[in-house]
Amino acid sequence: MTAETAEAPVESAPKDEKVGGYAWYVLTLLTIVYTFNFVDRQIINIVSPAIKEDLGLSDSMLGLLKGFAFAILYTTVGLPIAWAADRWNRVNIVSISLALWSAFTALSGVASNAVHLALARVGVGIGEAGGSPPSHSIISDYFPKSKRATALAVYSLGIPFGQTLAFLAGGFVLENFGWRKAFLLVGLPGILLAVLLRLTVREPIRGAVDGHKSADIPFKEGIRTLVRIPTFWGIVAGTTFFSFAGYGMGAWVVDFYRRTYELGYQQITLPLSVINGVVYGLATWAGGYLADRFGKMTKASYAIVPVIGALIAAPAGLLSVWASTSFFAFFWSAFLTVGLGLYLGPSFALIQTLAPVRFRAFATALYFFILNLIALGMGPWWVGAISDALSGAHGETTSLRMALSTLAIPTLLAAAAYFWTSSRVDKDWAHAEALKKG
Repeated sequence: MTAETAEAPVESAPKDEKVGGYAWYVLTLLTIVYTFNFVDRQIINIVSPAIKEDLGLSDSMLGLLKGFAFAILYTTVGLPIAWAADRWNRVNIVSISLALWSAFTALSGVASNAVHLALARVGVGIGEAGGSPPSHSIISDYFPKSKRATALAVYSLGIPFGQTLAFLAGGFVLENFGWRKAFLLVGLPGILLAVLLRLTVREPIRGAVDGHKSADIPFKEGIRTLVRIPTFWGIVAGTTFFSFAGYGMGAWVVDFYRRTYELGYQQITLPLSVINGVVYGLATWAGGYLADRFGKMTKASYAIVPVIGALIAAPAGLLSVWASTSFFAFFWSAFLTVGLGLYLGPSFALIQTLAPVRFRAFATALYFFILNLIALGMGPWWVGAISDALSGAHGETTSLRMALSTLAIPTLLAAAAYFWTSSRVDKDWAHAEALKKG
């Protein structure tokens, strides 16, 4: 089946840039898929203390299971899958991937040792590799570039919504049924969602919503075009630093509250679910909305909004980690999530807008390959390794606080990277538009 025969016409109006109801349905369903993506990815962080106790694992090993075991194939397998998604039916690829990662999440619940759990996490990573790059590409063919940051910010709500559901389900199931049932509970429903996605979502025509021809592009030419865009590398650097801090904090947040304030699981997960579902969710939507709104005046807004986010997140993260009470730790965590939410929509939109039309999925996969191999792969391990190294002298509680404090450094580096990028966006945006029209 060729790319063209797999694609059905969809409603699009490049001139007035109206978006039809079906496009919003597709976006909603893909956002739910992304929510499952993050539930299945996040659940190990929620049940981490119970796994540590049951299987007798060190913080360093837990860090590897939370990060590198998942990220190694999530990042590498994503590249060939994205290459296929730029040529074949993207809806099929996302549906199969969703069913695969959901099944491996459920299998995590029967792991009897660290090796079994690592293999299951590798399987989850392989499945999730086929999720976001094709989804970004599909959304970009349903929404014009002036609304793309908002649409991709809505899609990015899968992150806070997924974390919220993971906190709610994980905390309740963990206290009442154990950590193994938590994996089964969040994994199995994704298989049913995969069937719904496959049956109700149509493959859109590539580039039609932007009024551009969607002629195939040689792989080498696409790579050359992409890597020569300074803004692409600025976004990659900024997102990598930001995500390093976000994944490092997220992987250890439950352990932090358990050790520091000796709270029960639901005392931790309920406040964090509200913070993620409401505050993080609103900030994620606002990042895309503000970038699109002020982007009408200057495309630099797509980088300035993340700068603001990083400058909020760095001090808020430190204040949260060193708060004297759990109330103030949760209070400052809310501000941290505001900063972490603002960069998602603008960053994703820039990658999709600057990339050649038939190179959008691969552009996202290359972007994810770099940032997730470093951020998702190393962020959780970094915190765990520093915590282990300092625990002998300072104890497990203070050593974890000190390790989490180091995450302010990559957050400030993210601000610097996005600020540099802001000086390049207008020029690179115009150049990308000229190439597509040519």
